[in-house]
Amino acid sequence: MNEKIIEIVNRIDTSQVFTELSDAQSGGICVFVGTVREFTQGLEVVSLEFEAYEKMALKEMDKIASDAVEKWKLNKVIIRHAVGLKKVEEPVVIVGASSAHRDACFEACRYLIDTLKETVPIWKKEMFEDKTVWVSAHP
Repeated sequence: MNEKIIEIVNRIDTSQVFTELSDAQSGGICVFVGTVREFTQGLEVVSLEFEAYEKMALKEMDKIASDAVEKWKLNKVIIRHAVGLKKVEEPVVIVGASSAHRDACFEACRYLIDTLKETVPIWKKEMFEDKTVWVSAHP
């Protein structure tokens, strides 16, 4: 089937991902959800803000998904990243894969999130009580 869901969104709804990845040919579904954590390097985080070069980000996300489908023979893949202001515990990224066997899903899911963080042009601004810091400046 090889269905890919690639999106930049304002809000991530984690409740729909199982349905999106479910497939009659898949015996395994693996999902990773990245959220805003409360502390970074000992400093309390007030919020994060994400910006993306959307056209290029979607193109790169699609390439990552296609590479994963080919390498691990995945049935479905999802890569969804949020932009805008996010509070502590709010989801900011979700990646997932479904395949015939669990090993492929686990490996692919790790590849999806790690490669996204390395190559997709999405920038994160961390906001603390007394300062803001831009981090994760990707190409």
